[in-house]
Amino acid sequence: MDEVLLRSLTPHVIGILVRRGADFAAAEDAVQDALVEAVRVWPDDPPRDPKGWLVTVAWRKFLDATRADAARRRREDLVEEEPAPGAAPAVDDTLQLYFLCAHPSLTPSSAVALTLRAVGGLTTRQIAQAYLVPEATMAQRISRAKRTVSGVRFDRPGDVATVLRVLYLVFNEGYSGDVDLAAEAIRLTRQLAAAIDHPEVAGLLALMLLHHARRAARTAPDGSLVPLAEQDRGRWDTESIAEGVEILQAALARDRLGEFQAQAAIAALHADAPTAEETDWVQIVEWYDELARLTDSPVVRLNRAVAVGEADGPRAGLTALAALDDSLPRYAAVAAYLHERDGDLAAAARLYVEAAQEATNLAERDHLTRQASRLNARRG
Repeated sequence: MDEVLLRSLTPHVIGILVRRGADFAAAEDAVQDALVEAVRVWPDDPPRDPKGWLVTVAWRKFLDATRADAARRRREDLVEEEPAPGAAPAVDDTLQLYFLCAHPSLTPSSAVALTLRAVGGLTTRQIAQAYLVPEATMAQRISRAKRTVSGVRFDRPGDVATVLRVLYLVFNEGYSGDVDLAAEAIRLTRQLAAAIDHPEVAGLLALMLLHHARRAARTAPDGSLVPLAEQDRGRWDTESIAEGVEILQAALARDRLGEFQAQAAIAALHADAPTAEETDWVQIVEWYDELARLTDSPVVRLNRAVAVGEADGPRAGLTALAALDDSLPRYAAVAAYLHERDGDLAAAARLYVEAAQEATNLAERDHLTRQASRLNARRG
């Protein structure tokens, strides 16, 4: 693969697409997508005319983008299907492209944005809306990521840990955002688990299945969020839960604990509880302790404070929370919940309002606003 040749051809091919009628930004996107295609194809089938090949493929990418709405609807209809348990489907090129987009020179946030654009087929506007940032900001982020990938050695794709992180972020975006990619992330993680015998790959697959199993119960008919404690557990997918627990148990038996296995263990304890009141919070705190040791993540410690509040009472949870930075995402929401549990409704209502103002998606914002209204109504 001649990287110097690819970089030298890029501005010429962009110019040709612009002269054919594409605007500059669309031409740049199309050419960068063609470069990703070249990385995949050229090592085994180098073209006789590299410039002509890039022009042809880039123009096709541009034309495909103009029909993105119809194509996206077809893809989303397929993604809506529940991921079937069992063996992974036949391997396609998508996972290979994940490895390329998850190049070690990129940050995880840049890698997931590039993956959504180059592999998921989403427009820059859609990705920006999912991240709640201006379209111009997301366009710059994706363009920088593309330039970074095009300017490094193509024989250094992302390692497994980076790909796992990107799959995890894509799953979370699909699970909680407006763009539904959760089932596709599960499909690709199944492929990875079938190809690589690694306990953390299994841990991530188990985590995804256990979270996805609760999806039908997470929202009310009007689209509002339903907290875990209030969910109808009869709507949880018991087959996915059973499969996730089985995969997790096999991974844990190998005694090579990683963060995805620890997260999956917490999700399994929630799934195993017949009711919210019967949740084994003491064991969940112990798993959060393991997870904090593995990651040293302040977000993990924030979630641990909630678990401590359930296991040892809200005062203990507030004490654990006080040791953390109050600028953490969802800090105010956790503080509001613990203050409500402790009977301080005025502080809880104020904190719910503050948390709503900081929420990163509309459903969460509406839920927190309703919580504040509920408490203000109770206070009369």
